Amino acid sequence: MSRKEITDIPLSLPLSPPSSPLSCCSRSRVKRAARRASYERAPAYALIDRLKTAHVGFVEEGEPRIIPITAWRLADDLYLHTLSGGRLAQTLASGQQLCISFAVTNQWVMTKSAFHHSANYESLVLFGRALPVSDDREFDAAFQAIINQIEPGRWEQVRAPNAKERKATALFRIPIEEGAFKSRDGGPGEEPEDMALPVWHGVLPA
Repeated sequence: MSRKEITDIPLSLPLSPPSSPLSCCSRSRVKRAARRASYERAPAYALIDRLKTAHVGFVEEGEPRIIPITAWRLADDLYLHTLSGGRLAQTLASGQQLCISFAVTNQWVMTKSAFHHSANYESLVLFGRALPVSDDREFDAAFQAIINQIEPGRWEQVRAPNAKERKATALFRIPIEEGAFKSRDGGPGEEPEDMALPVWHGVLPA
């Protein structure tokens, strides 16, 4: 495939329309502080695009595992890669259910009582199954996406993956379908009787 053909693949990051929120069920529905939850794709996608670091949870030999890994979005799919033939690649290729999380603390919320200290944060938990990517066109489009998201136009300047590098890389696509976004944004929540305490309260950058 020519570099021109690869470059012609659309790499914008369209959000799904408001009428198609993330699906949820008992495992993915937010129960604690449910008012802070959202199942809309826009805030979820914004967090993925901002962080590009996920924690992927799965079960291996009957025990839980959580792996931090680079993950990025192209349209309504999440992509991640690992060593071809490695343990993680084998686990992802098995098709087992994965739990994938993104989270960032934006501010510390300082209050007049120890109990009410909190954080302003954004978090996302997704559930899905990984699909191996074997098509060279999709392989290049996925890596073009993340490289150009980090530095626009860089893919057009660098050398494309060669056959050896493709063989060594296991790329997986995870359709973004089920999950929940949750966030807090605001100031301290105080007990009325604590307001007279001579202690500063407010927010600090994390």
